[in-house]
Amino acid sequence: MHASPDVTPSSTPLTDGAPWWRELSSYQWFVFLVASLGWLFDTMDQQLFNLARKPAVTQLLGGETPASASDVDYYSGVTTCIFMLGWATGGIFFGILGDKLGRAKTMMLTILTYSAFTGLSAISRGVWDFSFYRFLTGLGVGGQFAVGVSLVAEVMSDRARPHALGWLQALSAVGNMMAGMIGIGLGKLEESGAVGSAWRAMFLVGLLPSLLAIPIFLRLKEPERWKAAVRKETDEDLGTPATQKLGSISELFGDPRWRRNTIVGMVLAFAGVVGLWGIGVFSNDLTRTVLRKHYEAQGLTAQEITGKLTFWAGMTLLMFNAGAFFGIQGYAFLAERLGRRPAFAISFVAAAAATSSAFWLMNDFWHIFVLIPLMGFCQLALFGGYAIYFPELFPTRLRSTGISFCYNVGRFVAASGPFALGYLTSVVFKDYPEPMRYAGITMCGVFFLGLLVLPFAPETKGKPLPE
Repeated sequence: MHASPDVTPSSTPLTDGAPWWRELSSYQWFVFLVASLGWLFDTMDQQLFNLARKPAVTQLLGGETPASASDVDYYSGVTTCIFMLGWATGGIFFGILGDKLGRAKTMMLTILTYSAFTGLSAISRGVWDFSFYRFLTGLGVGGQFAVGVSLVAEVMSDRARPHALGWLQALSAVGNMMAGMIGIGLGKLEESGAVGSAWRAMFLVGLLPSLLAIPIFLRLKEPERWKAAVRKETDEDLGTPATQKLGSISELFGDPRWRRNTIVGMVLAFAGVVGLWGIGVFSNDLTRTVLRKHYEAQGLTAQEITGKLTFWAGMTLLMFNAGAFFGIQGYAFLAERLGRRPAFAISFVAAAAATSSAFWLMNDFWHIFVLIPLMGFCQLALFGGYAIYFPELFPTRLRSTGISFCYNVGRFVAASGPFALGYLTSVVFKDYPEPMRYAGITMCGVFFLGLLVLPFAPETKGKPLPE
């Protein structure tokens, strides 16, 4: 990358009455836009998978005898687990790389990775090669968050930082909604017979974010904070190595302060990630299960039903993330007024209540427009917390590494969430009517795990980034 322009994270603040965005320079706006688009397209690719997962597994398992519903549920959970393992692995690898190599360079690599392998998922011929492509996609998906929020946090002023990070995370919901609109459009084409397999077309659309690598390469620079940390790592005058290393895992867990912050962050992230990826994203599948009986009663053909269910799965995703957009802003609002810890406490309780209500009560078309947005609002409020809070827990030399450990180490354990939901659905509650309802409600207990760690979490409201 080229030399950094004269941009500092502490641009001259305006008066308290002026909006935060008025103080941003043109380059700070560019950084915010590029990082937001990188994360937005990342989440779009994630949700294209959630929409395509069940029809993909159904077709890939098919042969002379169609796969049973329990087999489809089971392998849908397995593919999601594998995707999340790739996500966690890539998150840690690229998180450390973001501290050592730089935020901008690493961001370009993550975008190219998740775009390329999302596209390759379209050529899958069986469940296991499909799962392999999803693992490789997960590598890039996992790395994007840590470097993106680190970049924005380090370029913005202390006043603008929480607002910018809140908007960055909120705009990720727009990426999710884009996936929903793609699903709706392809569902209509599939229903009419214009598209044979909508799920393959969805993955081909996932190639488009690779174009974002061009402006990143041409203009995006490394933050001055990170460059200063690089200079500190090695004393250029004396030629002696410093004791503090960029991306040092030993320091992250050896220093009591950073160790406590890392463990707290990992538990907070674990509760929210299991809640979203072990329960929330399966609301698409719940919608398919609930609405299928309505269409079968109408005597529609299998192709017509498949197309209509794809349409309504896309609508579910759209409504979920419409709520999510405002939920992330809701966390940012509470965090600035009450503090980070109280905002997390309120969000965990609300997520448990809204999610269990949606899984228990969902039974008709209009519920998609009421229960689903409410669940999205409450679940994704937590992720607004991760974007705002995690950068405030670590110094520049460890920021990307620390965020990635918080957000991704817990994901190795959280990868059991989709498998657990599939197991509860296909084994524990298999004799119940619509067993996914009972499985989802059972798993809502994970949200309360986040409450248990809050007494140990430092309050960072109104404090500068640690150095």
